[in-house]
Amino acid sequence: MKLFGTDGVRGEAGTFLDAMTVLKLAKAAGIYFRKHSTTKRILVGKDTRRSGYMIENALVSGLTAVGYDVIQIGPMPTPAIAYLTESMRCDAGIMISASHNPYEDNGIKFFDNHGDKLGVECEKKIEKIFNDNDAMINEQVTGKDIGAAKRINDVIGRYIVSIKSSFPKDLNLHGLRIVLDCANGAAYKVGPTILEELGADVITINHKPDGFNINENCGAMHPEGVAKLVKEYRADIGLALDGDADRLVVVDEKGEVVDGDKLIGALCIYLNNAKLLQGKGCVATVMSNQALEDYLSKDNIKLHRSNVGDKHVLEVMKKEGINFGGEQSGHVIFSDVAKTGDGLASALQVLALILRSGKKASEVLNPFELYPQILHNMKVSEKPPLEKIAGLEELLKPLRAKGMRDLIRYSGTENKIRLLLEGKNKKDVEDGMETLKAFFKKAL
Repeated sequence: MKLFGTDGVRGEAGTFLDAMTVLKLAKAAGIYFRKHSTTKRILVGKDTRRSGYMIENALVSGLTAVGYDVIQIGPMPTPAIAYLTESMRCDAGIMISASHNPYEDNGIKFFDNHGDKLGVECEKKIEKIFNDNDAMINEQVTGKDIGAAKRINDVIGRYIVSIKSSFPKDLNLHGLRIVLDCANGAAYKVGPTILEELGADVITINHKPDGFNINENCGAMHPEGVAKLVKEYRADIGLALDGDADRLVVVDEKGEVVDGDKLIGALCIYLNNAKLLQGKGCVATVMSNQALEDYLSKDNIKLHRSNVGDKHVLEVMKKEGINFGGEQSGHVIFSDVAKTGDGLASALQVLALILRSGKKASEVLNPFELYPQILHNMKVSEKPPLEKIAGLEELLKPLRAKGMRDLIRYSGTENKIRLLLEGKNKKDVEDGMETLKAFFKKAL
């Protein structure tokens, strides 16, 4: 059984991710982590989905069955789990969330004792144990070796303090009006608290989760709600998080959504000017616009590209000795502050940039123009290797000859193929995408 996708294990709760599968996965993960155990403790957090109750209890059963003590901390952002796992000296951390997906889905993300997401090789080892029935039976414990579980409700303060401490001590948010969309997700408590304690006038929306309304027409996937209220309340900025708060979408004072690549570019130059950028580089994914790379090169900053997924961004950051990177989708990583993409930590850095500049968000966060780019998703019935699809390379050659950049990949979680085409001439890009769509419609 194939478990891990691009970001942990994710699927429909109750079918792909049912209680028995989760229990078995927890046992496999516990057996894996136990080999390098120092504390015999694993931290478990979740977002606000109803299915989180089922999955959490199944995880606890599986982990205690192989001898782990479990600390349950309830609804908290994904980056909080990364931070608290290391801070509380746990062997591992587990976040129950399907991020920006609708409530019907759920997922499980694993962190090691340093608060880093597991690499592909570690995931393969857990999956191998999962499929080894003998190991699953023989590694169970009995008697006094069976683990215990306890719930701790006061760790929220530790995370709030850690995020606030990342904001420059000579600045505050007094006089700023901010619209914050919590997506009815994991940041519904910590988000408004952090901004209000720093002095902002906060208008909070979608902060009343009921188990089913997470990401529903709100949050980072639907920033139009924030955009409308920014204009209505004449706010200085709008901030939209996703369900597990590792993603941030910014809306300027005009009600315009700030492009993710422009956000990365503005923040990178801000860090560089403040002499806080390490490695004279930035990491983005293969999805990022070429205009970002060209913009950064003017300041002799090299853009390194990774595969899609914030854990891949972080891998390249570590390899290249870089402390800043992100995805155009809203995952922004300040590795000096957080172990993974952190929507709230990113928001504070955006606010610091605006305050330092003395300008409005629309001026600061629009540093360059994007090249025309089209992204199209197509449903497919099968996923044959791209290199084996006859005629594809021949089709791409004339597009590349015109200076266009292409990226074609399958979704890691859905039966879809994702087509990206980009170039400086809008008409060429549009025509090229129509050619690609027609080709794949016939080929797949």
